[in-house]
Amino acid sequence: MRQLIASPYNGTFLIARPGSKGGMRIPRALYEELASTAESSSPLPPWLLDHARAAWKVDLTASVMRDAVVVRPETGLGYGRATYEINKGCNFNCEHCYLAERKFEGLPWPDKVRLLHLLRDAGVLWLQFTGGEPLIDRDFVGAYTLAHRSGMLIEILTNGSRLHRPEMIGLLRDLPPHKVTVSLYGATPDSFDALTRKPGAFKLVEKGLVAAHAAGIALELALIITRHNAHELDDMRALADRFGAVRTEYGSISPTYTGTPEPLAAQAPGFLDKTSIFKGCPAGHTFFHVDPHGLATMCKVGRENPIDLLAEGLNGLLRLPGIADAQMLRTGGCGGCQLSGTCRVCRPLAKAYQEAKAPLNTYCQHGSEETP
Repeated sequence: MRQLIASPYNGTFLIARPGSKGGMRIPRALYEELASTAESSSPLPPWLLDHARAAWKVDLTASVMRDAVVVRPETGLGYGRATYEINKGCNFNCEHCYLAERKFEGLPWPDKVRLLHLLRDAGVLWLQFTGGEPLIDRDFVGAYTLAHRSGMLIEILTNGSRLHRPEMIGLLRDLPPHKVTVSLYGATPDSFDALTRKPGAFKLVEKGLVAAHAAGIALELALIITRHNAHELDDMRALADRFGAVRTEYGSISPTYTGTPEPLAAQAPGFLDKTSIFKGCPAGHTFFHVDPHGLATMCKVGRENPIDLLAEGLNGLLRLPGIADAQMLRTGGCGGCQLSGTCRVCRPLAKAYQEAKAPLNTYCQHGSEETP
């Protein structure tokens, strides 16, 4: 494993270390210095050695450039982040899932390789593997390894049920991710298994968290608050603290991205997130989503007019900003609202709520059907 990544990112240049927090923004001149010796046996420059010691307590004095540093080339696209929904299949059957169907299907391995190379060449530095459940995909280990060795900082968004397996812990110890984000659906087997509709789910996830924590893998817990577990929220927080994990709480349940209402039944009263005004989003401009078949869209919710990356290549992404802007401009059922300037819901998600015929107060912070 090469120790450092030097990469363009949204008009700047960064030095990062897989599996470690912190980084360094550098001027173009220093990036070009690294690029000029990237595949050579030259020693690392003194300024980089000093930073590695200070930021990560790593001594790379004996290392040479080609063995220690991945230097990512500049691209003309400027996409710094992407999510890859490697498969929609899942071994849980969560009541609140935003996927209308969870079919276990996707690209064959040669096409996954082509797709990951396209993501690399689009400039993607931060890559999130998601699903469905990514760890159950037959090609996950190979895809993760390829992305990691291509110089991407990786987040895995997982239900945690396969995290305990020795081959998975070994992979993540040898090729550290930026973080592994595990969805937490309760603090007890009763609540957890009720939401996931999977007997034994809680014990599997707890086993995975124990193994990952012991291996020193960076963990984050996504606390999913629903009618099944809202009464256990303090215990869910304590569980995150037990594993030294960063935690983020999610209280708003959305319809499926295709606009069907079934997940809304899991909403816990009083936990709608209406705190942040929606001020736009870089989706489609500096970020994009790819589904299991290689179709690129602005995000996991706004999936209109997908671009077939395998058929069109990187040139297809040139159309994505316009597709995203069209979805962001649409107001749908909110047309004429005098309070749209303080809306908390992104446009594609609002469309999904409207298509699901969700009550206005389940997504609009203004509270009632009578709101203008």
